[in-house]
Amino acid sequence: MTTLIDGKRTAEEIRRELGAAVDELRRQSGVTPGLAVVLVGEDPASIVYTRNKARAAKGCGMRDDLFRLPADTPEAELLALIERLNQDENVDGILVQLPLPGTIDEDRVIAAISPEKDADGFHPLNVGRLHLGLAAPIPCTPLGVTVLLDRYDIALSGKEAVILGRSNIVGKPMAALLTARHATVTICHSRTRDLADHCRRADLLVSAMGRPRVITADMVREGAVVVDVGINRLDDGRLVGDVDFDQVAPRTSAITPVPGGVGPMTIAMLLTNVFELATRRRRGL
Repeated sequence: MTTLIDGKRTAEEIRRELGAAVDELRRQSGVTPGLAVVLVGEDPASIVYTRNKARAAKGCGMRDDLFRLPADTPEAELLALIERLNQDENVDGILVQLPLPGTIDEDRVIAAISPEKDADGFHPLNVGRLHLGLAAPIPCTPLGVTVLLDRYDIALSGKEAVILGRSNIVGKPMAALLTARHATVTICHSRTRDLADHCRRADLLVSAMGRPRVITADMVREGAVVVDVGINRLDDGRLVGDVDFDQVAPRTSAITPVPGGVGPMTIAMLLTNVFELATRRRRGL
């Protein structure tokens, strides 16, 4: 029987737990974790994402500050804002919503965020710490995947894991996290030969390709766990994943839906990162 991995329900549980932890931190030390979200431009999806992140922070009892800048904001002005937030003792986590306008160097902006306030886990120093197995904020989507697997008691040690996609945001940190859990990891990408053969080897298949319903039943071994990170909007407005859910689900032992799978976990993990950054920074760790 296939287990539906319910990311929406799990994320709600985590947010309730975080709310209680924030209340306890405030009671013990007077500290309220604070998240600063920076949005440059008027991309509709980014506007929705940033509002949702700020609203979720407030729902957990955290301070939320949303900074909206016009699309023609000079890079120097954005960097100056980030530096002010780096120095602001009331800000524990900084998130700059991506993508940025083409006139701004994303790598330079990410590197300008203090590693101790890097809510997304994208700073090069934190990326290096992740791959070395050291404490660091972890990119939210792959962290959300591992937490989902843990909460559903899905063992990873010794398992064959195949990741579809090699982005810095999902694929590469996902590989590091699974390797740390003693899985044997293969990363596939646009130049991988015989993709279906790689997929059929997987005990755990994680797809982050951004291609609607590209993973079909013949690509998935019986009893595999399938995690669908893809979010794709069809012409009729429906959201679907990379996985053809109706075809694939009966072959799996567990699978995430889209929507309602990994997506809600991303914001929950962002808030988890902010809380941990707040506690670590206040304790001087």
